[in-house]
Amino acid sequence: MEKISSSQNNRIKNIQKLSAKSKARKEQGLFVLEGARELSLALHGNYQLNSVFVCPELFEKTNYPEVIHNVDNSILFEVTEAVFEKIAYREGSDGILALAKSKPHVLSDLKLPENPFIILLEAVEKPGNLGAILRTADAAGVSAVIVCDPLTDIYNPNVIRSSVGCLFTVPVAVCSGDEALSYFRKNNIQGFAAELSASQEYQYADFTAPSAIIMGTEADGLSPFWINNADARIKIPMRGVIDSLNVSVSTAVLTFEAMRQRNFELI
Repeated sequence: MEKISSSQNNRIKNIQKLSAKSKARKEQGLFVLEGARELSLALHGNYQLNSVFVCPELFEKTNYPEVIHNVDNSILFEVTEAVFEKIAYREGSDGILALAKSKPHVLSDLKLPENPFIILLEAVEKPGNLGAILRTADAAGVSAVIVCDPLTDIYNPNVIRSSVGCLFTVPVAVCSGDEALSYFRKNNIQGFAAELSASQEYQYADFTAPSAIIMGTEADGLSPFWINNADARIKIPMRGVIDSLNVSVSTAVLTFEAMRQRNFELI
């Protein structure tokens, strides 16, 4: 195993570039993931690894030591604690970081069950919100998350961190609004647009058939495209002073209402 002790090493400098720049991730087809649990989920999701960097002093404290046995020694690099501090992007790291090959995430690759429930996100901007929604999707057994016209890279390190690796456990597709609408119509999926001025409260909507909730941004909500093309518009009633919830919280509320209606059967 090669040992890297300089932060000026080209591999280390490339990790820093990939962490910081979406353009670099897209050009190289690689992304950065940190943490043994996240790495184990990526492997379970059949992600291909490019290289893995381990700091022994930190890794000995991990709760997932077995993950290292699934990494080919030819792509394994030992780094010093000082070097690892330069490439780590989260606090309390367990000393393992990897570069993995990104996937295309096209709609045609989704394999939906007979009665799917989908979360669609339009123009999601904040990596933390996307990550939190992926975590909700995993917990609820959602069929897929569709990200339309995203303003953030789904392989942003903060998406992986805030999703605790659920980016690798939930089927995800990235596409345009037109493509998603065509997909819904082809698969007879009813779309429910979450919209503040809707007249119907969410608990009275019927999510038991093939359906999708359509979520917009916190700043602007949904675009006219989805408001006009959704099959129904629903809202979460606000009882206090503020007029809306964080989009990840709203998504969780609607998702678990759908699961309640479906008797929490994983779909």
